[in-house]
Amino acid sequence: MTPLESAARTLCDILDPMRFAAPVSHVYNPLSYAWAPNALYLQRFGQGRKKVVFVGMNPGPFGMVQTGVPFGEIAAVRDWMGIEAEVVKPAEENPKRPIEGFGCARSEVSGRRLWGLFAERFGSAEAFFAEHFVANYCPLAFFDGGRNVTPDKLPAAEQGPLLAACDVHLRQVVEALQPEWVIGVGAWAELRAREALAGLPLKFGRVLHPSPASPAANRGWSEAATKQLSALGVW
Repeated sequence: MTPLESAARTLCDILDPMRFAAPVSHVYNPLSYAWAPNALYLQRFGQGRKKVVFVGMNPGPFGMVQTGVPFGEIAAVRDWMGIEAEVVKPAEENPKRPIEGFGCARSEVSGRRLWGLFAERFGSAEAFFAEHFVANYCPLAFFDGGRNVTPDKLPAAEQGPLLAACDVHLRQVVEALQPEWVIGVGAWAELRAREALAGLPLKFGRVLHPSPASPAANRGWSEAATKQLSALGVW
């Protein structure tokens, strides 16, 4: 088992027993039910030293929730990365957000934008992952019925143990990959990365979140993110 697989298994075991109160109706842990594709992602692309680690917030309902891969837009994972594996049903499925794995017909817009930029710039997945890696800070997805609840909206008492476990995991990822840069995808992810990794010899930055809920992202996310990364000196 690779260092990142081992770290992910440990995080999964710590988070699985955690419970979250209303309005959260369902919690998905893709590190558990979508372990097979996640493990392939970590084995194939999460080894060796990287220059840049991108850190997302948590899984999207039609991305990592379905494929186990951060920002896991199905076409990007299956066709560009060459990853497809069994995804089983979680113990408690949200009827408004069913787990369909690689059979899911919905598109994860954030993932389509993120991986689309990397594919356009680097060509192959192998060329991108030679010096880059993409992780999610929190692997859990939270729902209030059909509505996505982001981790920053959880009450402080619930956030505390969750963030503590995610901080340790992110440090393990960074210690394994030894990057020069850690880039938050969105402001919250950058903030969490800076706190979790304080004291390590790293450079930090962020790119605009590619969510379709962001008017700025809808005006040309790829160009904006490229400009931000160039200004930082990452690209």
